[in-house]
Amino acid sequence: MIPEDKLDQILGRFEFLEAKLASGAGAGEIVRLSREYSDLKPVIGQILAWRALVADMAEAREMLEDPEMRSLAEEELPRLKAALPEAEHALQLALLPKDAADARPAMIEIRPGTGGEEAALFAGDLLRMYQRFSEGQGWRFEVLELAETELGGIKEVTAHVTGEGVFARLKFESGVHRVQRVPETESGGRIHTSAATVAVLPEAEEVDIQIDPNDIRIDTMRASGAGGQHVNTTDSAVRITHLPTGIVVTSSEKSQHQNRAIAMQVLRARLYDLERQRADSARAADRKSQVGSGDRSERIRTYNFPQGRVTDHRINLTLYRLEQVMAGDLTEITDALIASDQAARLAELDS
Repeated sequence: MIPEDKLDQILGRFEFLEAKLASGAGAGEIVRLSREYSDLKPVIGQILAWRALVADMAEAREMLEDPEMRSLAEEELPRLKAALPEAEHALQLALLPKDAADARPAMIEIRPGTGGEEAALFAGDLLRMYQRFSEGQGWRFEVLELAETELGGIKEVTAHVTGEGVFARLKFESGVHRVQRVPETESGGRIHTSAATVAVLPEAEEVDIQIDPNDIRIDTMRASGAGGQHVNTTDSAVRITHLPTGIVVTSSEKSQHQNRAIAMQVLRARLYDLERQRADSARAADRKSQVGSGDRSERIRTYNFPQGRVTDHRINLTLYRLEQVMAGDLTEITDALIASDQAARLAELDS
């Protein structure tokens, strides 16, 4: 049963925000209030829809007492009763605590793991998969930093994805992705197993992470040619080291000014992710998330090319449509991961 007093509190808060924004909130708080208002709006829609359904059922039951309206009520009540569980479930989902980072853009970092050159080639396949998926979602996908191998594989890549609900759909991609296939370099036709690590970080704003200039060391150096994105003859590459954490980020675009901005953007995202992981660990000290711990070393998915199979090990989902998945059709997988996470969190609330 959904507590009515909780729903009244949410409705009251929404009305307060509406009045505050209409009367003209201060410049400093208008962004925060507008964001809270837009977050609450779909919740209010579900509350009102559920309450309207409950009111219609009460009215139909009263109509049963009226001989003239009884037949109409008997016809209407089964439809209303059938609609109630779905409306309750939709409301419960709307009431789940939101991840504050869900609406944010994201950074995707991909690195090859075990498997040598084959792992580097697979990292490149994953980059193209996420790029196509992003384009299908109407998002903007921009490669910020790319280091390639001589055979066209990837040593390391960082991409920036912007659009609606980016982090919410991509956050479960963090972890170890394993591939089983016959490498192009394999003459004997043997199946090899390789891996690549994916990290999806929510983009952080300067207000989220304040970086003390004394905590960073900035080095400029000549951008590398072989293995880099391009040959660069000026000392434009930037490496920033965050001294308290030891995090190192580099950027080697043509403009040193642009490199500094990109490196700081990536550093903020990594520090913000670090803070989120600490907070999650503190909240979940006695339990592990149903979908995954978010541990970068956790094997989350296997791509088996000989069988045309993709398996997500966290939710035991197996699809025999590997070609479509590698072409960017990740919707079925991301939908299933989101649904599993929601179910786990609903069960947690009930317990």
